[in-house]
Amino acid sequence: MDEDDTEIGRLLAGTGVSPGAAYGPAYPVVGNIPEPDGDSRHDGDAGAERDRAERALEQVAADLEARGVQAGGEAQEVLGAQAMMARDPGLADEVAALIDQGVTAPRAVFDAFKKYRDLLAAAGGYLGERVSDLDDIRDRTIAVLTGLPMPGVPTTAAEPYVLVARDLAPADTALLTRDVVAAFVTEQGGPTSHTAILARSLGVPAVVGCAGATAIPPGTPVLVDGASGDVRLSPSDQEIAGARDADQARRAVLSATTGPGATADGHAVPLLANIGGPRDLDAALAAGAEGVGLYRTEFLFLDRETAPSAEEQEQAYRAVFEAFPGGRVVVRTLDAGADKPLAFLPPPEEEPNPALGERGVRLFRRYPDIMAAQLGALARAVAGTSAKAEVMAPMVATVDEAAWFAEACRTAGLSSAGIMIEVPSAALRAADLIGAVDFFSIGTNDLTQYALAADRQVSAVSELQDPWQPAVLDLIALAASAATAAGKGCGVCGEAAADPVLACVLVGLGVTSLSMASPALPWVRAALGRHTLDQCRTAAAAARSATSAGAAKAAAWAELPGLGALAL
Repeated sequence: MDEDDTEIGRLLAGTGVSPGAAYGPAYPVVGNIPEPDGDSRHDGDAGAERDRAERALEQVAADLEARGVQAGGEAQEVLGAQAMMARDPGLADEVAALIDQGVTAPRAVFDAFKKYRDLLAAAGGYLGERVSDLDDIRDRTIAVLTGLPMPGVPTTAAEPYVLVARDLAPADTALLTRDVVAAFVTEQGGPTSHTAILARSLGVPAVVGCAGATAIPPGTPVLVDGASGDVRLSPSDQEIAGARDADQARRAVLSATTGPGATADGHAVPLLANIGGPRDLDAALAAGAEGVGLYRTEFLFLDRETAPSAEEQEQAYRAVFEAFPGGRVVVRTLDAGADKPLAFLPPPEEEPNPALGERGVRLFRRYPDIMAAQLGALARAVAGTSAKAEVMAPMVATVDEAAWFAEACRTAGLSSAGIMIEVPSAALRAADLIGAVDFFSIGTNDLTQYALAADRQVSAVSELQDPWQPAVLDLIALAASAATAAGKGCGVCGEAAADPVLACVLVGLGVTSLSMASPALPWVRAALGRHTLDQCRTAAAAARSATSAGAAKAAAWAELPGLGALAL
């Protein structure tokens, strides 16, 4: 970058995905592990070289797995999937075959990964997005074999830095904390990217889709606005002071808003937390969660050769039920398949697009013993507690699936059975489905990607991966109105619920509860508390009348004057 490019106040623009303002030195993540020499040959001891490669792959897999366990939440799911890639038997066989031909272990790893990489890239779509995961595993393995520093970012720092990258590997960011990172800025990604989800879970500002970000020189002072998407280089003292004053004022407003979620005129909107297991409970309770709106139970099942025992499941579930005496705990049953394969089940038949294959409730119907064991463990875990257990199935598309799951819950002794609205067919026929179950919970991440035919892992279509799309708002309204007409609840547990502005719109659409990452709870509580139910309904109608996501958000903003106090 030329000196002229770093003049005081130079502004880059992206998409704000986690609100707040932060200031710190830029730490760009650039470059990869260099490609190993293609002409190098090992010393002739193929067995020793194979062992070396095998140990390196296992070391990387174990490290990814350990990072996931330590991080918990979404990171554990993502890193577990990467660990399974590193342990893929087909990949190990390919590496071994190349070594037997005289190729060194580092080059064999590089070439074997290239073969798989090319296959995924050619497939495109969801599978194509797994290329970056393979690259990360490859580079880590080659680093182990060659003694090069492991790719990654500092997990300690003299002062919090602004992490800048083209994109961020989950393994690099899983163990970061607010003490280390002030903000994230990436050139790629959208509102539901791994970076966005991680930033919201940490409660740090983040901007994605910021063109030119990786050209920021290391150490450049950067001011990041995670709401507007502005990234200002070498800001003036006045700009820094203004941003900090605004952030302090905003934090004061947040801390002053306490108690159960409600609109300004007293319409109750329970605010719940999304969790991945007992380790997430402290943060949820500290943020004032009124219960759990999404307990992702798949973390108990991933990255293991055998299914968790009934006792292990029961213990994990009971810890969550006991944390919210008298409160709601909405449990999502095993959501596996697609990017979350289970090692203890046979692989599915060839699925050109796994996101459209056997996942969620479809997998349950194929393996009813797995479902019966989980539902039984849930029923035993809630017995003796005062929590209100509500159990829901993911990826339900038809009335038949909904009725089948509800009957399975009743058979297990669970009194409240619901389904997730993630498939457009379920939203369109919500009036039929609500008759078979006790509640709905809308997963806006999947609903958006299926409604817009835009894989949420593909940055090239990130503009479509936006729950503000009017078509998505229409589908949410259909589900919410069907539940209301039946006298039943309809919550939202997707990332949309964490957006303070969109939260008001969702309530205006008829949504009865909101569940989100714990750091977002104060923001949403404050936004709702500054608007009446009628204002939320007016904002929702204005958003639905728009013809684009940006216009929908702008229209809603115009009807929500109380947002000014939050400086969003």
